[in-house]
Amino acid sequence: MKGERTENMNQWKKRVTALGLAGMLAVTGLTGCGSMNNDDVVATVGESEIKLGVANFYARMQQAQYETYYAGMMGTTGEELWAKETDGKTYEQSVKSNMIKSLENMYILEQHASEYDVALSEDEKKTIDKAAEEFDENNALEDKEAVSGYNKYVKKVLELLTIQSKMEDVMTADVDTEVSDDEAAQKAMKYVFYSYTKDENDSTSTMSEIEKTEAKQKATDFAEKLKNSDTKDIDAVANEAGMEVQTATFDSESTSPNADLVKAADALTAEGDVTDAIETDSGIYVAKVTSFLDRTATDAKKQSIVEERKQDQYDAFLKKWRKKTNIDLNKRVWKKVDFQKQGVTVKDTSSNAEESAE
Repeated sequence: MKGERTENMNQWKKRVTALGLAGMLAVTGLTGCGSMNNDDVVATVGESEIKLGVANFYARMQQAQYETYYAGMMGTTGEELWAKETDGKTYEQSVKSNMIKSLENMYILEQHASEYDVALSEDEKKTIDKAAEEFDENNALEDKEAVSGYNKYVKKVLELLTIQSKMEDVMTADVDTEVSDDEAAQKAMKYVFYSYTKDENDSTSTMSEIEKTEAKQKATDFAEKLKNSDTKDIDAVANEAGMEVQTATFDSESTSPNADLVKAADALTAEGDVTDAIETDSGIYVAKVTSFLDRTATDAKKQSIVEERKQDQYDAFLKKWRKKTNIDLNKRVWKKVDFQKQGVTVKDTSSNAEESAE
């Protein structure tokens, strides 16, 4: 996966709008932020200077999303999340590296905005002013100090995000949006799964070899019965066997629900054909192909292909511009933005509740 696409995934695959930022970000339980001069320069991007106040506020906004949503899904705390190590780096180091690159890219986009006649409209400026004012009103002074949430830094981040969104639109406006059914074709299947795990006393365990052999025999019998039936009604055969039928759409590159199952199903030559019992590390699958062109899934794949084309073009522009731009990161200053020692959370404005991420 390309770096820019990874960066977008790390930002939850969505752009943060100026209107939503002030109401979304809140800070709680923050410890001292140490000596931080918000006017220190984190990085220079061409002729532009990224001030620590801008970088800190942008990073804390992103951190709040990670700690509230991602840490929550993983069942861990924010501090534990950032301390996790992968490939010799902590998760904090990896994410911060993506964050500062994202911020550098936004300054580059701002520098090229005039080439596309992109500028903030009066309405957008008013929206940004309002959002910054709301953030100022809704957060205590000590919290704003911890995240550099002062009006000028909040406004700058909102301006950069708004320009980024507008630039992405114009930079990808000429991308080909035509995708044929053949290019996007998605098949559909129904399948049953004989798992090699079993539930016992509110816990799961792996079957013994004897139990696995029995499961394989049941799956083989299921496949043979389904293949030899007149209607090949997998729902009826599954009901009789006490099995649950599941559905999936796929193409030759799919890996879900299982790559071996997909390979076997994709090799079938006619709708209604049934696979053999496909053994995997976790259990045995039997599937019936129900369609060679699932309309809904194929249309969704078409949209995905168009978005990928746009992302590729957007990435290509940024890669070219970054090569031509002198970028100098002050690691000593950037290190002052420490996620493990300082937690951030997201406020649920619909209920005025806060989800703690510490």
